[in-house]
Amino acid sequence: MRVFKAMEFKDLWFKIIDYSIEAKSIISKYTHMTPVSVSSTLSRIAGGTVYIKYENLQKTGSFKVRGALYKVYKVLGKSRGVVAASAGNHAQGVAYAASIFNIPSIIVMPETASISKIEATKSYGADVILYGKVFDESYRKALEIANSKGYDFIHAFDDIHVIAGQASLGLELLEQVGDFDVILVPIGGGGLISGVASILKYRRPNIKIIGVEPEAAPKMLKSINAGKPIEVDIKPSIADGLITKRPGDLTYTITSNLVDDIITVDEEELSQAIYFMLERKKTLVEGAGAASIAPIISGKIKLNGLKVVALSTGGNIDLTALNRIIIRGLSKLGRIARIAGYVPDYPGQLKRVLEVIASHRGNILDILHDRSDPRVPPWHAKVIILFEAPTNKTVEDIVSELKSEGYYFIIEI
Repeated sequence: MRVFKAMEFKDLWFKIIDYSIEAKSIISKYTHMTPVSVSSTLSRIAGGTVYIKYENLQKTGSFKVRGALYKVYKVLGKSRGVVAASAGNHAQGVAYAASIFNIPSIIVMPETASISKIEATKSYGADVILYGKVFDESYRKALEIANSKGYDFIHAFDDIHVIAGQASLGLELLEQVGDFDVILVPIGGGGLISGVASILKYRRPNIKIIGVEPEAAPKMLKSINAGKPIEVDIKPSIADGLITKRPGDLTYTITSNLVDDIITVDEEELSQAIYFMLERKKTLVEGAGAASIAPIISGKIKLNGLKVVALSTGGNIDLTALNRIIIRGLSKLGRIARIAGYVPDYPGQLKRVLEVIASHRGNILDILHDRSDPRVPPWHAKVIILFEAPTNKTVEDIVSELKSEGYYFIIEI
C-alpha cells in the first residue's frame, strides 16, 4: 500500500475524527440509529459471530444521508443552494438534507439510474437532471451547473465533511456492538470505508477492516496496487451504487493507510446475497448493500471464531431488477423450473405430462406451445412448461418419470 507523508495523512485522519463528533450530534436529530443483530445463519456459514448493521433501514434507505446531512449543515448560511451527482442514494441524501435545512437542490443522475431512485429523489423536492451513462459523466455536468448558478457542490464521497458524516456509523457501532474483530464495508468511491476506518482504527486499532468491491469496478483495489488513484474500466453491475471509475483522492489516502484488505465479489455472489437477505433475514437490500454479505455466503471469508460486522448499507433496489434476482434465486434452488420437450399433438398427451408434474407437487405457472419450430417432429408440438417445485431433486425426478413414459424433456432452468 502507498503510505502518504505522515503529516499529510495524519492531519486528514484527525480532522475526520474531530468533525465526526459534531457530525453525529447533528445527524442524530434527523436520522435513525439503525439496528444491529446477530445472524445465526451467516455465523454458521462463516464459523464465527456475524452482526448485520441494517443501514438499509436508514432515512432515505441508505447510509448516504449521514454525509449529506452533515455537509449541507456545514454550508448553511453561506450557500444559495446545493448540487450533487449520484446514481441514487447520495442523490436522495442530499435532496432530503436540503429539504430539512430548507435550501434548493439540483441533482444530476446518470441516464441509467433506476426509476425508483429518480422518483424518490424528486419526492424530496430536488430538481433532477438526467445526464451521462455513468457517475463520472454526471459528476462533470453537476460541476458545470454548480459553477454557473453559484451553488455549492456536494461530492458523493471525496469531501472531508461527507466522510466525517459517514464516520458517525462507526461511532454507532462502538455503542451498539462494542468490541469486534472484523468489519466488512462496501466500497464505492470510498467515503464510507474512509469514515468508518478513521473512527475504528483510532478507537480500536486491532479491528481488521476489509473493503468489498464489485468485480465490475475494482477501482480502490487497483489504485492501491498501483500506488495512486487510477481510473479503471467498469462494467454494468447490480451494485450500481458502487460503480465509479476512480476513487477519491481523500478516500484513497485514508483507505490506503487504514484498511487492511480489499476483496471483490461477482454479480452472482451479489445476487445470492440479495436473495439471502430477502428470504432469510426478511429485509430488502440493494446490490451495494449486499456487498458485505456476499463474501460470507460465497465462503470467501472465514472467521474462525471471530466477531465480524457486515454493513448492509442500502435498500433502494429497482423492483424490476429484484424480480429477476428472485426468479434466478428460486431457479438455482430448483423451486422454479422450466422444462422443454416435444409432445404428440393429440388429446390427452399434455394432460398426462401435467399429471406427472402435479404428482410431484409441481405447480404450473405458464405453458407455451410452439408448432411453428421447423425442428418439431411431425404431429408433435414443442411445449415449454414453467412450474414451481420443492427442490432441484424434484425437477430431476419429474423429467426422469416423463422420459420413462416416452416424453423427452430437458431442464432449461
